[in-house]
Amino acid sequence: MQKGCKYGTHRVLEPQGVLTQAAYKIDNNMEIYSNELLIDVQSLNIDSASFTQIEEEAQGDVEKIKEKILSIVKERGKMQNPVTGSGGMLIGSIAAIGDDLKHRDLKVGDKIASLVSLSLTPLKIYEILDVKKDIDRVDVKAQAILFESGIYAKLPSDMSEALALAALDVAGAPAQTAKLVKPGDSVLVLGSAGKSGMLCCYEAMKRVGPTGNVIAMVRKQAQADKLLSWGLCHKAIVSDATTPMDVLNKTLEANNGKEVDISISCVNIPNSEMSCILPVRDNGIVYFFSMATSFTKAALGAEGIGKDVTMIIGNGYTKDHADITLWELRESATLRNIFDEMYL
Repeated sequence: MQKGCKYGTHRVLEPQGVLTQAAYKIDNNMEIYSNELLIDVQSLNIDSASFTQIEEEAQGDVEKIKEKILSIVKERGKMQNPVTGSGGMLIGSIAAIGDDLKHRDLKVGDKIASLVSLSLTPLKIYEILDVKKDIDRVDVKAQAILFESGIYAKLPSDMSEALALAALDVAGAPAQTAKLVKPGDSVLVLGSAGKSGMLCCYEAMKRVGPTGNVIAMVRKQAQADKLLSWGLCHKAIVSDATTPMDVLNKTLEANNGKEVDISISCVNIPNSEMSCILPVRDNGIVYFFSMATSFTKAALGAEGIGKDVTMIIGNGYTKDHADITLWELRESATLRNIFDEMYL
């Protein structure tokens, strides 16, 4: 077997000199190099911002959604939405292990979830079996390649594959929340009704303790009522993330007239940057997990209103993020039941 670059640059077709995520087109030939894994793919969890954009473009038509996904993969060799730039992740089983990776704790047939983005993963789809619009999941007959540097998680035995996929897809968000939130903090979570938002709310509630305040922002009153009844927040506000002044005013009202210490963006629509920045105090933290974020708009917008805040790019990886996220579902019967109902 020929050995490739651990980061997958041997798969880049154009433009040369970049990594696979930045590449326009990569080689999705499924003959593996000695430091690659071949995966028989069962399901793709498309990034929420990406799926929302594709669904809107297709006007909700499932066949058109299929056509769009197939055309992206055919053109690029990977599932990277040309509008949002984002991908998602997959679950599947190990089909082959390169000679240089035989030492890993893996065997052919093991079920895994990839913890790297589909936007950098060589993928070949043979057939789309089903599109589950309500949970951004696409069931497929497909194969994919993981590079030597690619991270993954073995699927746990104490929960369904669908449940594990739903949680691991957004594992970076609650794990980063665990690192950022401290006792006594006031935290605004935008887009709290989605899976990343709920996990962030849960983690924030754990971290702020009795003197903190977790504020959930959602689009509908029914969502706010549910989050409050589930104990996933202290306060809930109903607003549109593209209306920053409304978000600011309602956040101030929910936080005793004060700006919050931290905001976390889990929304899946563009033009929400200022709603994340405006309600945060000077020297506070803004964490953009959403892949719909324009970091140009965020940087220039913060400058324009004179906000001295630390803005963190939504890194989908942080140490032990898979373990942290799966543990939340084991720890909280409420959260587990919610995910079981929503994502199975």
